[in-house]
Formats: sequence, structure tokens, C-alpha cells
Amino acid sequence: MRNQAFFLPILFLSASLYGQDTTQITIPGSVINFRLVYIPTGQMDVQGSDGQTVSIQLDAFWLAAREVAYDEFSLFQQRQYDSDASDWPAGEYRADAVSRPTPQYLDYTYGMGTSGGFPAVSMTQQAALRYCYWLYQKTGQFYRLPTEAEWAYACRAGQDWAPEELGAYAWYYDNAYDAYHKIGQKAPNPWGLYDMLGNVAEWTLDEYQKDYLAAIGMETSNPWVKPEKRHSRTVMGGSYDSLQKECSCTHRQRSQPRWQARDPQIPKSIWWNTDSPFVGFRIVRPEQQPSAEAVEAFFQEAIRD
Repeated sequence: MRNQAFFLPILFLSASLYGQDTTQITIPGSVINFRLVYIPTGQMDVQGSDGQTVSIQLDAFWLAAREVAYDEFSLFQQRQYDSDASDWPAGEYRADAVSRPTPQYLDYTYGMGTSGGFPAVSMTQQAALRYCYWLYQKTGQFYRLPTEAEWAYACRAGQDWAPEELGAYAWYYDNAYDAYHKIGQKAPNPWGLYDMLGNVAEWTLDEYQKDYLAAIGMETSNPWVKPEKRHSRTVMGGSYDSLQKECSCTHRQRSQPRWQARDPQIPKSIWWNTDSPFVGFRIVRPEQQPSAEAVEAFFQEAIRD
């Protein structure tokens, strides 16, 4: 499952460290919850392949402390959990109208584990985004995937990582025994984020571009490389199947059509990558919540069939 790797050197960053605020969210209509960590406003210096350095500014946001678990994602898949339970203050409830993943006809986890704390895997980026939209309808709070810049910024957490320390923080090729593990078993980074490196790689919001700085151009405040087509997207962090050098906060991986190699459908599923059990995701909740109109416009722009 070795995948082509690309690297974006990051010099790094200014922000307050440690003592991060956290909040716990229970998904309405269930007992399933997840925890968000407050990521402060900060600055990140990004160096391109030509040696050029660009300073990127990032607004504060809340980031899931852990990757989305199968237990959370399965609530999205099962319509019977969508009663009238919602935290919308005005009672506007439309979670039951959100499109859902089709049933899996193969074991996309390859027997590595589902319920009980394992990461949700093998979904397309579109499926991850539709989970965010469903969660928005359930809670009245806007959730999405992190941008590539947000992900890298949160991963570094104001410090450089020593490669020899990787085993304390990450499941990767040398210690994972060719399988992902339950989330949160390794040490968190200084901002309290678990499994940012290894275990499963994570979808970001960005369309993949080899030259990241050229792609963002003059957009140095909260940059997002917006999608123009279905493929490809940037995946970050490495996985249980990644070498040590591939598990870093600067590791960029390009999603591939071959991740659907076993899918017999024509056209291929918009929900599942049959051959990427090494990819999952975590979610962001922006500190500044947009209007309902802006949220709808965002998902229209972010999701490309």
C-alpha cells in the first residue's frame, strides 16, 4: 500500500502553547461523543522547493482531539438514528435529508476493526464532507475538514519533532504490525491531539497541487486550494503502513484513483475507496461560525462529484 509521497518543508510558527481549552460534544440522539481542542490563532512560515518562504496566517479553530471513530461515522450511515433529536435552536432539523453512504459490500477495513474505538476508514473525501454536513444538521454547528495549512499547523503544535521519538506518538510501519489500532493509544502532541502522525492518514479540504505555494498564490490568510475536479485531494500525516520519513507534519500525499481498484461499479462509488483502509479523517469547527447561507455555499463548493 506504499503511496507516492511529497513534502512541504515548514519552518514554523508562533502561537501560545499548552493548556489548550477543550470541549466535549455528544451527538444528539446518541451517547456517542467526541472532544474538540482549541487551536489558537498563529503564523506558519512555509518554504517552497525553490527556497522561497511565505508566512501564512491562520485564524483560531477547534480541532477534534482524535480521528473520527467508526462508532461516530456509523451513526451517519444508519438512518434509524435520525429521529427528531437535534440541537438546532430554531428546531430546523434536516439531518434525515442528508445523503448517506451506500452499504459496504466488502470489508473495507480488511478485518482490522470497527466498533469500540477504531478509526473510520476507507471513505472518500466526499463521504467525509457529507458526514460534516450531517453533523452540522444534527448540532447546528458548522463542521468541516481541516485545510492542509490548518492540519500542518495543529500537527506541529509549536515544536519540532525528533524522528527517534516517533514511536511514542505514532503507529507506523515499524511498530503497527500492518494494521491500524484503536485511536488515542499513543501520546498526544503538546496541544492534546492524538494520532496526528501514523495510524491512519487524514483527508484535508485541499485539492492536491504539487507546488503548494504556487497554488495558494497571494492567499496567505487561511489558504485553501479549492477543488476544481473530483481528483485529487491532499492527505496528511502518514499511516500504519508508512515509513518513518513519511510520518511527519510536512508529509503530503496525493489521493489516487487506484484507491478504488476493487470497486466494480461504473462509475466508481462517490462514498467508498475500497483500497484505502489507511485513510480516515478528523474534523474542524471554526471559532467564527458562518451564516447558514455561507455553510450551504461552502458545501456546494467543497464537494465535487
